[in-house]
Amino acid sequence: MQRLTTSSLLDVIGELFSDEISIAVTSTTEYIYYRPSVRVDLKIRPGDSIKEGTLANKAIVTEQKVSEFIPRDVYGVPYHGMAVPFHYQGKLEGCVMAIYPALTEGKSVITVKTSDGWKPLPFNDVVYLEVKERKTRVVTNTFTGVHRKALQEFEYMLPKAYFIRCHRSYIANVNHIVHIYPDTHSTFILEMDNGDQLPVSQSYSSYFRKLLGF
Repeated sequence: MQRLTTSSLLDVIGELFSDEISIAVTSTTEYIYYRPSVRVDLKIRPGDSIKEGTLANKAIVTEQKVSEFIPRDVYGVPYHGMAVPFHYQGKLEGCVMAIYPALTEGKSVITVKTSDGWKPLPFNDVVYLEVKERKTRVVTNTFTGVHRKALQEFEYMLPKAYFIRCHRSYIANVNHIVHIYPDTHSTFILEMDNGDQLPVSQSYSSYFRKLLGF
């Protein structure tokens, strides 16, 4: 058998982890490997310097395992992760990281703007979210409002157990799906219980099928 490169070996190891987990490996100064997940992509590239305040930086400075939440001001998205430093012949060489999507922080409603104030919408009532005309529309069976946050921010804020990104313009609540229809190659149409239909794009179809088990 031909000798595996470090990168190909890490790709194989990465397949052992969930699609929701990003994997990174660093030296003491820069990233040498990065595999983004479906839910978390920090836009890291091999050769990028390690930023101050990141998990990698903290693991290398302390030479200890670090596990914590990192706010969005570091890489633009919030995330949870774990970084473990590694040594060779007693010398610190770098660290290995597992990066997870940030979970909801105890919130249970989305508060949308109305004509005369604001309206809290319980997560369970939200059928789907849609980006339209640079605004995020939050849709329930009885009400539709807008929110200032981008769809990507909602992707990390909402409970991942039942809110699934199905398209670059949509996040669907799986509890409100009444039927899934095949569309073109590797894509689907979701029929929601309010009568609306949402597309599942090819880039999200594999992840969507895996989470729903079909």
